[in-house]
Order: sequence, then C-alpha cells, then structure tokens
Amino acid sequence: MRRFVLGLLVLAQLGGCATVRTLDANKPGAPVVYAGTRLDLYVINGGCCPEDRFGAEAPAYPGLDLPGSALLDTLLLPLSLLTAAGVGFNATGGL
Repeated sequence: MRRFVLGLLVLAQLGGCATVRTLDANKPGAPVVYAGTRLDLYVINGGCCPEDRFGAEAPAYPGLDLPGSALLDTLLLPLSLLTAAGVGFNATGGL
C-alpha cells in the first residue's frame, strides 16, 4: 500500500505541481489565494488558456495534482492572504 501511494505521488509530480507553478507567475490580476487548486479545477472543468488567466501552465494530470495542490495552498494560506491584501514582507536569512 505504501508503494502505491508513493507511486501516485511520484506520478503526480511528473506533471508539475500547480501551486508551485503559480508561486512565481507574476501575472497581473491572477488569483493568489488557492491559486494552484483553482488552476487545477479550471483545467478539469475545461477552461481555456490557463496561462492567460493564471500566468502558469497547467499540470499534465490536474486530477492527480489537485489533492497535493490543495494541501500546499492550505499551508501557504497565511502568506497568500497577506499578498492578496497588499501587505509586503521581506524575509532575509544569514548573519
């Protein structure tokens, strides 16, 4: 069972993760909150031209990518909400 789940995760990542693709999209007016999940649902429902709407290419298998994107979008929700509200933040590391 564990190998099956691992195999599904690897298969889903071969097409790329929609959330990761939308993180650096820099498309004015593109959705920010739950962007990867919304991209997957848009493509599953037959939406045309995801690059024009989201600024990112859709994954090859959006149905397999959807659970992972929903999880990652949920984890990144606080940062997405800050970005959508126009609050800027600078993170630096090191000494």
